[in-house]
Amino acid sequence: MKRLRYLSRPMTACLLVLLLIVLAAGFAEAKPKGHIVRPGESIQAAVDAAEPGDTIVVLGGVHRETVVIQKDGISLRGVKAVVEPPTEPTSPCGPSGFCVLGDVDFDTGEVSGYVQDVSISGFTVRNFPEFGIVAFGAQDAKFMKNRAFDNDEYGITAFGSSGTKIISNVTSGAEEAGIYVGDSPQAQATVAANDTYDNALGIFVRDALHGKVVGNQVHDNCVGMLFLADAPGPAGEFDVHGNKVQDNTRACEASEEAPPLSGAGIALLGTRGMEVQGNHVLDNVPSGPSVFSGGVVVISGFEGTPPTDNTVIGNTILRNEPDIFWDQLGSGNRLTPNNCETSEPGSLCQR
Repeated sequence: MKRLRYLSRPMTACLLVLLLIVLAAGFAEAKPKGHIVRPGESIQAAVDAAEPGDTIVVLGGVHRETVVIQKDGISLRGVKAVVEPPTEPTSPCGPSGFCVLGDVDFDTGEVSGYVQDVSISGFTVRNFPEFGIVAFGAQDAKFMKNRAFDNDEYGITAFGSSGTKIISNVTSGAEEAGIYVGDSPQAQATVAANDTYDNALGIFVRDALHGKVVGNQVHDNCVGMLFLADAPGPAGEFDVHGNKVQDNTRACEASEEAPPLSGAGIALLGTRGMEVQGNHVLDNVPSGPSVFSGGVVVISGFEGTPPTDNTVIGNTILRNEPDIFWDQLGSGNRLTPNNCETSEPGSLCQR
């Protein structure tokens, strides 16, 4: 027995060494890889060649293409990289710069599978006919430190997604919204530290619940922030604090999709459970016809859903027309105290 035990020791050591070698090889094989795309090379080709979890660094230059991402964990990082439309931009998401896409039925809007943990940062995306950056059916997508300019519909947007983080971007020149979160009953979205201006709507949340909008600069739009229910689902339960919403005085004419809009800072239409606190809402004055206006507007949705259980307190709301407007419908809305001077009804700014 002594001899057998003696012989088993080196054999066990050898087996352990072999096991460690196999495990190390497996970990090395599974380790995420880095890819570099240089000017003149295809971002899409790098995405197609990447494995889930890989990082793709795009260097400089103008890249004329639409990029579709349907793999989990892909990280795209731009270094002075610009994405512009090719001659005929197209993708499953429509003509867009970046399309982050899960398993989506575009006829019904149903999401049967999510693409997860995609990150896009450091790009300038401009002049696309619909979207600069768009997610359909994404979980925990991160869009950070991008610049989305003059994209016809939306700058940066997420549909049917959850856990989206839109942070430290600059968006401008969108005919609809610089930043959009929609069709997401469990949005859990974070929209933070962005600068959004010269759009129809700076930040637009529609048919989406749960999230936070914090520390953004929202200015020179027709409407600074619009939270809209009734189109067709509920909207609300967002924490809106620490934002500066100022000089949203542009005038947007009526269209087939929207009434005329101008001069509104933060508009809550048919929302529920909003927490609007600690914001500076200043100088939002209409320069043309508008279906509503004011620093903070709390009214029913376009289909008649009344606002309920919204809290608007502790904000500085000054030099708007008026500072606070409430249609006096709904229940559980708390709209005092705020630092304001004018309101409809007139009692909301009394100290």
